[in-house]
Amino acid sequence: MRKTLALLVLLGLVSLAAGQTAALFQPLGQVYEAIRNYFLWADRVSDAQLLQGAIKGLVKALDDPYSAYFTAEEYEQWERSLSGEYTGVGMEITLRRGWITVVTPLPGTPAEAAGIRPGDVILEVDGESTEGWTLEQASMRIRGPEGTPVTLKVRHPDGTIEVLTIIRARIRVESVRAQYLEQEKVAYLRVLRLDTDTGRLVSQALASLPLAEVRGIVLDLRNNPGGYLSAAVEVASLFIDRGVIVRTRGPSFGERLYNSRGNNLPNLPLAVLVNEGTASGAEIIAAAVQDHGVGVLVGRKTFGKGLIQEIVLRLPDGGVLKLTTGEYLTPKGRKVHDVGLTPDIEVAKREEAEEDVELRAALEWIAAQVPVGVGR
Repeated sequence: MRKTLALLVLLGLVSLAAGQTAALFQPLGQVYEAIRNYFLWADRVSDAQLLQGAIKGLVKALDDPYSAYFTAEEYEQWERSLSGEYTGVGMEITLRRGWITVVTPLPGTPAEAAGIRPGDVILEVDGESTEGWTLEQASMRIRGPEGTPVTLKVRHPDGTIEVLTIIRARIRVESVRAQYLEQEKVAYLRVLRLDTDTGRLVSQALASLPLAEVRGIVLDLRNNPGGYLSAAVEVASLFIDRGVIVRTRGPSFGERLYNSRGNNLPNLPLAVLVNEGTASGAEIIAAAVQDHGVGVLVGRKTFGKGLIQEIVLRLPDGGVLKLTTGEYLTPKGRKVHDVGLTPDIEVAKREEAEEDVELRAALEWIAAQVPVGVGR
């Protein structure tokens, strides 16, 4: 009875997800019966494990690094990482050309201190090749208890290969940092990720500054891996008075436009710092600024992740299905995925630079926008 029930649940879920009749998936039921009748160690595998394996197999067949099936435990860990707190080394990863690739190391984390760079390919974790791994496999293996080591073999963008042993730590990333550069009279805002409260924190940071004397704003989105679409729209709205922030399209919802929510801030010269670690929601903000002409992008070409993921199904056992449901385009309809954004002011990467060359370029641009004799 238990086997039959598990099989019916499996066939029902697969049929529902695929939009096909159960007959199409009859071979799946035959495989299940063959495992139960002939596999030597069939007693080691529960029906729940077989069910989860079948679902994960369906998702893996999509060949999409951003779609995933989470068990209840995996989903809890994933949600914790979205809140900006977890134990690990502190980096965002993706899949490119079949390999686990670093989007960005997060500032102030063990990954950054160890020399992990945007674009690094993780070849091995603790001596095991990552070829063919999913993002979830990599995340689970790299994360672990605080204070324990993990050894990564990485290939840097320049082709050099390095083996790094990194001690895991509790990662807590503040999404917003603000500073008033009094000498330049410039508001500096660094947005490190796009959480549910990021828009509110940016708004509060701006309101705390002496806007009457501020000559310009630097919005630092370097090494920002993105986050919630709603947070990206909220932050972009603070700098764009009206109009489209981002366009999205997908088979389940068609086309959607997300418009500016409006703001009460003065329209000051705005320079947005970007680099190869600027991705996803951070690219939404940068693209909106660029397309609306309300500021300039300064730095290097962005990562190029223009896809949308949503939780589309929650299963009775706590499992969750996350799928790529659409892509986003800039307000002018430009594609971002696998393309990225090209800065208005490009600044070459200088590893040994004693100063922040991108920030300096942004400050020089802002100074050039202020008429001679005004506020000097």
